[in-house]
Amino acid sequence: MLIRIVRLTLEPAQVAEFVRIFQASEDQIRAMPGCRFLELWQDADEPNVYCTHSHWDSADALNAYRRSALFGQVWPATKALFAAPPVAFSVRPAVLPPVPDQA
Repeated sequence: MLIRIVRLTLEPAQVAEFVRIFQASEDQIRAMPGCRFLELWQDADEPNVYCTHSHWDSADALNAYRRSALFGQVWPATKALFAAPPVAFSVRPAVLPPVPDQA
């Protein structure tokens, strides 16, 4: 599983438009092959900063979405609302070694 976080700093006057775009597309994004989870977070201190948090089966599934017609519509419309460049990164759940018994 791949977890994708994208931090979006929006022009304050564009927040309502961003929310409209997200709400109009979120179900379609969730229906993309390999998308297991999607939610939107709002920064606790900066109300014009949002993060998308999504889970994908693999990097290939995420990249297929990024090549889709849906992404081709959503991303340019969203990008036009930015006050700063987005920050995006992918992570995986950590696989930790077993902790030895301390008997």
